[in-house]
Amino acid sequence: MEYSDRYMAFMGLAPKRIPHWEHWSCPDAETYLTGIDYYEHPRLCRLKLRELYPQLELAIPETDDPIPRPTLALAGQSSAVDDEGRRHVRWGDSTTTHWSWGERFHTPEDVFAFSPLEQGDFSDIPVVESRDYSDEEELYQRYRANYPAWWGDKAPEGSTASAGFYNTMFMWPLLTFGWELFLETCLDPRFERIMDEFAEINRRVFRTFARLPVNFVVCHDDIVNSRGPTCSPRWMHKYIFPRYEEFWGIVKAAGKEVIFMSDGCMDAYADDVMACGARGIISEPYTDYKAIARKHKDCFLAGEGDNRVLTRNDPDEIEAMVRSMVETAHMTGGYMMCIGNHIPWNVTPEGIKRYLDLSVELARR
Repeated sequence: MEYSDRYMAFMGLAPKRIPHWEHWSCPDAETYLTGIDYYEHPRLCRLKLRELYPQLELAIPETDDPIPRPTLALAGQSSAVDDEGRRHVRWGDSTTTHWSWGERFHTPEDVFAFSPLEQGDFSDIPVVESRDYSDEEELYQRYRANYPAWWGDKAPEGSTASAGFYNTMFMWPLLTFGWELFLETCLDPRFERIMDEFAEINRRVFRTFARLPVNFVVCHDDIVNSRGPTCSPRWMHKYIFPRYEEFWGIVKAAGKEVIFMSDGCMDAYADDVMACGARGIISEPYTDYKAIARKHKDCFLAGEGDNRVLTRNDPDEIEAMVRSMVETAHMTGGYMMCIGNHIPWNVTPEGIKRYLDLSVELARR
């Protein structure tokens, strides 16, 4: 069977053409690359972009109905403060909401009085994965509806069909309580009960994923920032990594592979994540990808590209970056071209074009 380059990269099978996994939200670049106004003709623009750069595999809108231009863009602003004093910034073809995580919790005692399992239904709590976890069978049915009925219980061989979960473990308390209260309470012995309950919720999630017709599970947790770990290795080995090994073991026993995703610099915890059973890591350019590739044969890796390089738009610097990425790709059969810190609205379109065109020329084995 002939597999796609993307599937081969996920599996560490060294496709000749190195595929892309891009975090893409730059409408001006789409207009620049295609010559078609993204906002006036979103479908025609994407169809042309797919013709020019099929490796991006971007979704095609169902209609060509115009998209309203962001109000901040029309005002010539990158951010604004609303009437309640909350800041909003441009994001892709729209505007962000504000940081509302943990707004219903005000004191450490609020945190320790909370029971994730008693709550069960997080549909109205902003935790990204805001859904009802009370009934595992209903949870499965809601996820199963996202995949073709005729697949049955197994995805086609060679398919890159995947399920993803944002709150693999670390994000649950961070998003539920907010950064400040999370950091204030996470060392208290009473926090152990809360993490045990979040873990039970996730057992339901990963048992559900084990039943889905997918070949990959993308597990997100921002366990590090751009300078490295947020919490100590001791804390991570108590609350996080044992759960990763358990959850990923559930889906791996069902024949699925795990891709781990995190913002920041993964250097300190890359080996731990791999030891827990991940097939590989997608992160940001602060991470030393060559070091990971040397240690873990044919692991999946993505995110080495840097949007700051694209924005400076120095031809020599962009070419050096692409050549360095391709050098890493020759160290592992699981590499994908990826600007790890995103391609948002304010990245220079000319720099993006240089990166994509150089990738077409150089990103091959």
